[in-house]
Amino acid sequence: MSIQVFDPTYASSGTVFDLAPRLDGLRGKTVGLISNGKRGTVQFFSAMEKQLLRDFGAARVIIRTKGNYSAPMEPEILDEARSWDIAFTGVGD
Repeated sequence: MSIQVFDPTYASSGTVFDLAPRLDGLRGKTVGLISNGKRGTVQFFSAMEKQLLRDFGAARVIIRTKGNYSAPMEPEILDEARSWDIAFTGVGD
């Protein structure tokens, strides 16, 4: 009897990209919050929205929810996100 061992690591070199430049703050910025659609994100993002506006001076907060928590976001959300200054994503179980 023999044992065969497989290496589960992904062998591709991947895509190299530059990170987005850091913002100097959130004052006057448009902040997007993208929820995975699970119920735990509703209260969290609601509280986060209030704090971003009150304590960090964000100009506006946009909350969008994916249609399927286990799938990538819809193209419409991605297109809209291009106009935001920053986005946060979250999961909630």
